[in-house]
Amino acid sequence: MDDVQEDEGAGRWTRARRSADRRPWLGVVLVTVVVPILIGAAVILIGGRPLGFEIIRRLTVRKFPELRWVDRAELARWREDPGRAQPLVLDARTSPEYQVSRLRDAVWINPLRPSLHPLAKLPKDAPIVVYSSVGYRGARVANWLAGQGYRNVQNLEGGIFQWANEGRPVFRDDRPIVEVHRYDQRWGLLLVPRYRSDVPDVVTPFKAP
Repeated sequence: MDDVQEDEGAGRWTRARRSADRRPWLGVVLVTVVVPILIGAAVILIGGRPLGFEIIRRLTVRKFPELRWVDRAELARWREDPGRAQPLVLDARTSPEYQVSRLRDAVWINPLRPSLHPLAKLPKDAPIVVYSSVGYRGARVANWLAGQGYRNVQNLEGGIFQWANEGRPVFRDDRPIVEVHRYDQRWGLLLVPRYRSDVPDVVTPFKAP
C-alpha cells in the first residue's frame, strides 16, 4: 500500500514538473512584468507617488551627479515671464510618446540617438530644458548635451508625468489635452489615472523613462 502511494506521489510530482517545463515563459513573465507592477503598486499605495518620484530622482542624481535640475513650478513661472530669455524645451521621449502630448512648443530629440539638429544655430550658453516621462531619459540627454559644450542645460524634475499630475497643461498639435503616454503599465502607475493614454507600451533598452 505504501509503495502504491509513493508511486502515485511520484507520478503527480513528475506530471507537475513536466507541466512547469512546458511553460518556461511563465517565470519570465512573473519576474519581468507582474512582480515589478506589484512592487510599483505597493510603493504608490504605501508612500504615494511623491515617494516614487523622489526615489527615481535620487537614483538619477547618482547616475548623473553634475546635472542641473529645474522643478515644475520654476519652469512654469519662467515660461510666463516675458522678461527672461526663454529656454528651448526638448522632449527626450520616443516619437509615439511625443505624438500623444508634450509640453507647449517642445521640440523632439531622439533619446536613443540624440543629435544636435534640434539645436541648429543655438548659442552654447542658451538656456535649454530637457524632459522625459519621469526624468531618467531627460537626464541622459541633458548630460549628453553638456558634454557637447552646452553650458546652460537643465533637466525637468519629475518629467511630464509629475507636470501633468499637478494639473499643468500638455498639448497635442498646439491644443491642450489631458492625455499623457504612460510609457508602460509599470511606470504608468506614477501617472494619475485620468491622464493615462490608452496606447501601446514603449519598448526601449532603457530601464527607466
